[in-house]
Amino acid sequence: MTIKFKAVNALEQDGKLNIDINDLNITDLYSGDVLIKVLYSTINYKDGLALNYNKGKIMRKFPIIPGIDFSGIVLESDHQKFLPGDEVIATGWGLGETHTGGLSQMARVNGDWLIKKPTGISLKDSMVLGTAGLTSMLSILEFENNNITPQHGPVLVTGGSGGVGSISISLLSNLGYEVIALTRSVENFDYLNSLGASQVIYTNNLNNEGKFLNKGQWSAVIDTVGGDILSSLIPSIKNKGCVALCGNVSGVNLNTNVLPFILRGIRLIGIDSNNCSFETRSIAWERLSEKINILKSNLIITKIGLVDVFKIAEEILLGNIKGRILVDVNLI
Repeated sequence: MTIKFKAVNALEQDGKLNIDINDLNITDLYSGDVLIKVLYSTINYKDGLALNYNKGKIMRKFPIIPGIDFSGIVLESDHQKFLPGDEVIATGWGLGETHTGGLSQMARVNGDWLIKKPTGISLKDSMVLGTAGLTSMLSILEFENNNITPQHGPVLVTGGSGGVGSISISLLSNLGYEVIALTRSVENFDYLNSLGASQVIYTNNLNNEGKFLNKGQWSAVIDTVGGDILSSLIPSIKNKGCVALCGNVSGVNLNTNVLPFILRGIRLIGIDSNNCSFETRSIAWERLSEKINILKSNLIITKIGLVDVFKIAEEILLGNIKGRILVDVNLI
């Protein structure tokens, strides 16, 4: 079968990387038992790294189509769970890293990587959330599993103006939590307040005294940045508190000590949205579909076409993007 389509395509030639929008055929897609007409994708921080000449070595096979998530309609399926016409969502599983991804008008993947779109959400809105929304909800599910309720005290969200941060603040606030937002820019103040943050803390005002233990301030933290920021937060987590760790913008190293863990019983929980189970994804997306109208009313949503992804990727890495980016892959 010959089906032509447009996609962002990354090629490595003579040790140099070339990323551009190309006309491709479905034979250029990696193997899979479900063929999908992609309607929407999004740009996450990881996509920003990939589109900026693969900083961080996100893409590990070439040629490849970047984009770690997408939503669309099944065209062909050899998978028992899916039929032509089904509306599906894909996030993670190596999309855009080791398998052709979502910044494309067509995709072919393993059906086990897909979930059917919940009835309460549209394909468009699913990519308003994307991997960022899934990561946020997975973090909240971990809080609930560890009995972190609104009554336990405020929750801190780092990187508050980014995708995961924005969605997390809105979700937590709607669920009755007191939310404190951590940001590096005073320009984000009004936006973070509008999402539901009761207080905004600036990174350069964070207590970095280096004590083994500080006064317990937060019942939980959703941390999207890692590095020194996370290191400085751990001594201030309340007794039996949780940190949901889902990012490393500020670095991959963690400088901490054992006392908050053995004297306060705090828990540091890694959030793996890439490889989490089908069952967990389904629960998370159902919960997100229940909150989509609240989220859409709060988030800054920027809609772009495929040709705009490179510029947006640069702005994401510079920290200049608030909220979420919706990519209409058929808008050229």
